[in-house]
Amino acid sequence: MILQFTLTVPEAKKLIALGALELPEIKAAFKEGKIFLKGGSTVSALAEELVGIKLGICGRITPLGTKGSRTWPVDAPHSILIERGVPRSCDDREEEEILGMRKGDVFVIGANAIDGYGNAAMMAGSALGGQPGKILGGLMGEGINVLILAGLEKLIPGSIMEATKACGRRKIDLSFGMAVGLIPIVGKLITEQIATELLANVKCQIIGKGGISGAEGATTMVAEGNPDQIEKLFQIIRKVKGTKTSGSPLSLEECRPHGPGCSDDLACIYLKPLKTQRKESKQ
Repeated sequence: MILQFTLTVPEAKKLIALGALELPEIKAAFKEGKIFLKGGSTVSALAEELVGIKLGICGRITPLGTKGSRTWPVDAPHSILIERGVPRSCDDREEEEILGMRKGDVFVIGANAIDGYGNAAMMAGSALGGQPGKILGGLMGEGINVLILAGLEKLIPGSIMEATKACGRRKIDLSFGMAVGLIPIVGKLITEQIATELLANVKCQIIGKGGISGAEGATTMVAEGNPDQIEKLFQIIRKVKGTKTSGSPLSLEECRPHGPGCSDDLACIYLKPLKTQRKESKQ
């Protein structure tokens, strides 16, 4: 039996969160260990499923470009640590909390770009990538499970290595929004295609991307399996239909010129007149 379905970007993020719940490492860490959730809309969807909390969203991409939150701090923690099922904010002590993690614990993060080789990277609009950028390298060295949640709308042509070389906060002269660089992330990647196969014993194939009327960036897939598994998946898809972007309400409001945090933004055309930007870029 074959089921065809289309997921908008927010719906796919919800499905990814549900798929992540099926991972043995998530189940074990939630029960007996620690799960660190680094804020992002897909990770926020997982936080909602695990502990009923919407995370504060910092950076984002909107029609205006690469933007931040309108206010900071916002109305919810950006990152939380769940220890044996109990969540706590760790925005002011991320490094301390990560140093307390052990084998079997899980660090969960989103991504802004993934490639066809299974590699991923996050955008960095703050100096040295902000707190996440400062801890990611050391995190890899600790041997903690890293789970990357990223929808297929993040898939780029070429490789993450090529994309990383092409950009950089101090390399870009003019930017619609803050200039960003890319920080590669190494871990287990979960997309909506992988999540589908985690949620039901089916074989999933992507057959189309994109759409209109709110389905821009959507993924159309077919899943094949026995009738019981297809029925199970069908009910899950019905559950996620209509899902909106996860994140605390205040944090979903994007930044305005000269708002909190803007002083750290580089090359943003919204902060200075374009003529001034061009003049500075030539110096």
